[in-house]
Amino acid sequence: MDTDRGANPLDRTSPVPLWAQLHEDVRRRLGRGEFAEEFPPEMDLVDQYEVSRNTVREAMRRLRSDGVVVASRGRRPRLADETEIVQPLGILYSLFASVEASGLEQRSVVRALELRTDPDAARHLGRPPSHSLLYLERLRLAGGEPLALDRVWMPAELGAPLLDVDFAHTGFYTELLHRAGIALTGGREQIRAVAPSVSDRALLALTGDSAALGIDRLGCAKGEPIEWRRTLVRGDRFSVEAEFSARHGYQFDVSDLSQRGLIDPDRSNREGG
Repeated sequence: MDTDRGANPLDRTSPVPLWAQLHEDVRRRLGRGEFAEEFPPEMDLVDQYEVSRNTVREAMRRLRSDGVVVASRGRRPRLADETEIVQPLGILYSLFASVEASGLEQRSVVRALELRTDPDAARHLGRPPSHSLLYLERLRLAGGEPLALDRVWMPAELGAPLLDVDFAHTGFYTELLHRAGIALTGGREQIRAVAPSVSDRALLALTGDSAALGIDRLGCAKGEPIEWRRTLVRGDRFSVEAEFSARHGYQFDVSDLSQRGLIDPDRSNREGG
């Protein structure tokens, strides 16, 4: 019998808090592969360790902060590496394709598809404040769970052919090429840590301590800005990676993006759909 498997008793006389002991023991068990098939729900851990639900929740919060476990409102916890979507930096990519390549079904809930004005988006696109824009807002799902909240603006004269597209299960750039004959050739993208609004956090089913990434993208075709996109991505389900070399190092631009508003259409090579 392997006495190292299963829950170790917690020491109630120790100055170390029970949640910290539980956190450490669960990490030990994870290291031994105990939860390879399924991570136990909170109440199972309550029974195994004979502690309160609040103690388990604090340990779980720390496990999420460690990047070990993923948990969202109304869903059972799971190991973080089970469904993480990793996107390389510096290449042409589609979020639609990345999700499906990970083995998860990609689906979108279309929240808006219409013509409207937006002075800020128009400014990024180099258009007058009152210029008519196509606006598409989607809640992106991966494996049936929220992954990203995606908002796209583009000049109406270019995006009008997309107004009758069902974006529930298709890529934006695929339809843009097929229906409007436009292929993006470059652009610029900024990725940063953000604190989502209460409404966006609810849409993405984010727990109180879950992180999120904000991605601002200016997409261009032959040097002309044609797409301004703001995407909010769950940090517990999505990550980016970069390669480096001894000769070139990382190819990052750390100048003040706020001073130039991301409008620099000749210096990037990443797209997404």
